[in-house]
Amino acid sequence: MNLTPECCSVHTHSVLCDGKGTLAEMAAAAYAAGVRFFGASGHSHTEIPHDAGNVLPTDPAEYRKQVLRLRTEYAGRMEVLLGIEQDSRSAQPVPDWADYWIGSVHNLYDPKTGKYHGIDWDRERLIACRDQMFGGDMLALTEGYYRDVAAMADRRPAILGHIDLVTKLNRGNALFDEDDPRCRTAALEALHHTDPDATLLEVNTGAISRGYRDTPYPAVFLLREWRGMGGQIILTADAHSPETVVYGYGQAAELARAAGFRECVLLTGRGWKPCAFRFECQL
Repeated sequence: MNLTPECCSVHTHSVLCDGKGTLAEMAAAAYAAGVRFFGASGHSHTEIPHDAGNVLPTDPAEYRKQVLRLRTEYAGRMEVLLGIEQDSRSAQPVPDWADYWIGSVHNLYDPKTGKYHGIDWDRERLIACRDQMFGGDMLALTEGYYRDVAAMADRRPAILGHIDLVTKLNRGNALFDEDDPRCRTAALEALHHTDPDATLLEVNTGAISRGYRDTPYPAVFLLREWRGMGGQIILTADAHSPETVVYGYGQAAELARAAGFRECVLLTGRGWKPCAFRFECQL
């Protein structure tokens, strides 16, 4: 079988967490788009109040049941993987039933108040986090965020999710200068906690499809550093609706090429499979 990077979509969400399509609709859209390795990656459960209704329930049995049903339905046509996007603030451990897991940071915790701050919800909440946790210092917030990313990377996820998510609401450097040495140093330190032999760095187009960004995560300087570390990448759409299952893969590949990459990795049930950007690869 001839494969391209668009044949793999393993960062997806459904109505069982914060997505807009059912798992069946997401899988059908993926298959119609030519995907041959589809992964469901529902958000792991947290007890954070603002996460209610946007993460999997405490007992994800129904989620597992639906994904495994899809695996049977598409057997021989599309490989269906059972994954999870594990939030850094989930009390539950990474489940042993997961075929793979994406490690992500969406919330910062203030030990002084016991409050959780979502860093990717909206600008108002991000500003509140800055003011309440970091005395109005946005660069200190980014440093705190990347410390949490480093801790997540130390856990060696299969995929490190949107490593610079803290930039999502910062279009035009509205809140901070992303090129500031403090921000870049913190981001690079988090990246250096990531094991290239265990973890893939995703080039994620999700914020583009939802109108927050004009370019994929991560910044090109992080991709260049990752390449220098011998790391490999995977293209993901972070899809929250059926029409976005492979959204912006061409743009993601362009960014990766600008950082010196000539191939990405497809995540399959049999492990990582390298796939060149310019040429089809053989299964």
